[in-house]
Amino acid sequence: MIQKEQLSTSKVAPKISLPNKELIGVQSIKNESAKLPIPTGWRLLVLPFKQKEKTKGGIIMTDEAIDRSQVASTCGVVLRMGPDCYRDKERYPDGPWCKEKDWVIFARYAGSRIKIDGGEVRLLNDDEVLATVDDPEEIFHEM
Repeated sequence: MIQKEQLSTSKVAPKISLPNKELIGVQSIKNESAKLPIPTGWRLLVLPFKQKEKTKGGIIMTDEAIDRSQVASTCGVVLRMGPDCYRDKERYPDGPWCKEKDWVIFARYAGSRIKIDGGEVRLLNDDEVLATVDDPEEIFHEM
């Protein structure tokens, strides 16, 4: 009598161990931040906020509609600050207007636009920051 082999029906994937506990083919965050330019002097590196393409009601907005809603000003998060940002005590007697990781508002055409990996960052002068906000989604510009 031939014994039938019993096949395991469990769907547990075999455990794979990687050398040095690094994921192969996955770039670390350190490599991503190395691609960003380092601002010099009184400049700030800002990542502009991109509005959602879909409204709360489920309507998908076109690129033109998104651009029209952001005509007056733009929000962005401060990624890096140059070594001389807000150091001029005559111009900024109350201290810095913002710090890294703050959401700021700046004019639509302010700063230099730099394309990196399909995205855009801006280099702004420290005096081009108009205001700070807690949540950029709360800032809505009428179309």
